[in-house]
Amino acid sequence: MNLALTEDQQLLQKSVREFADSEVKPLARENDETGKFPRELFHKAAELGLTGVAIPESEGGAGFDHVSYTIVIEEISRACASTGVILSVQNSLYCDPIHRLGTVEQKQKFLLPFARGEKIGCYALTEPQAGSNAAALQTKAVKQGDKYIINGTKAWITNGGAADAAIVYVNTDPPKGEKGITALIVEKGTPGFKIGKEEKKLGINATACSELVFTDCEVPESNRLGSEGEGYKVALSTLDGGRIGIAAQACGIAQGAFEAALEYSKQRMAFGHPISQFQAIQFMLADMSTEIDAARLLIRKAAWKQDTGARFSMDAAIAKLFASEMATRVTHKAIQIHGGNGYSREYPVERNYRDARITEIYEGTSEIQRLVISSWVLKQ
Repeated sequence: MNLALTEDQQLLQKSVREFADSEVKPLARENDETGKFPRELFHKAAELGLTGVAIPESEGGAGFDHVSYTIVIEEISRACASTGVILSVQNSLYCDPIHRLGTVEQKQKFLLPFARGEKIGCYALTEPQAGSNAAALQTKAVKQGDKYIINGTKAWITNGGAADAAIVYVNTDPPKGEKGITALIVEKGTPGFKIGKEEKKLGINATACSELVFTDCEVPESNRLGSEGEGYKVALSTLDGGRIGIAAQACGIAQGAFEAALEYSKQRMAFGHPISQFQAIQFMLADMSTEIDAARLLIRKAAWKQDTGARFSMDAAIAKLFASEMATRVTHKAIQIHGGNGYSREYPVERNYRDARITEIYEGTSEIQRLVISSWVLKQ
């Protein structure tokens, strides 16, 4: 594995960082406070190819690799975690499975305009009573002729309130358990499909995180992604890539908090000196920098393995587990370095702290990551 970024990756990083600093960062606080979905910002990101980073150009994407994708999500999340996860869902949870498993017709209709950023997608797996135990989902779909009739409710769906289409995981054969789960693509405006309540959350407030409600919702069989009964495999394989994206988001949140704390420590005076001159502060900065670098290396290793076609489930779980817990530790220290100001919304680190917490929960909790990792370790 070559740790050095290619020239193209360096140029991508530079351009995304400039975009994040000039367009994303100035809106982060307002979007957090209002909960407004940054649709205009999403379309600006699309102009840079950030809505289909690792999707081939022939399918509407930018044609980069997955290491490049992690660079994009980290740089955007460094400025705004909400925008970072919106793009992560678009890339890894929506576009990627359709790229891997979609038919020619599905790619034309449900991938091209989404990878280009003309439309927004989401991934609907979680339910009010089925989070970590995804196999227990109760949303059902009964096949009638060449259609599926869906009934049920999805919860905590990032992009849900803004999406033009959703990949919805339904139970088409309940007695078979996880082998009875099927993935269906459902378009906004389909009769029987409506947006439910929008969640009021601790952080990532601009993500249009909503319930999706299905009542006798008819979806054509042609919208099925993969074979009937293979939806659980589709969901888990998609989450492997999604976890790398969330790890990159966590790394970006931590990097943003670290940079704010570093700058603050050089300006804040105490006892006649900048606080950066005190060993207690220096040790915190050293720990923060070390942990961020370690997380970034784990993320790039996982993405590199994904690019090579190797099995990367364990690597994705390791990266997600370490990066998410690291982000909580780093943002905690960033507030401590700021002292009382760190508790004020006038400074970005309190938002970083709130945003970091969800990275230990969604797309597989830290406990689920430990189960994934231990299962691979015990096979050796």
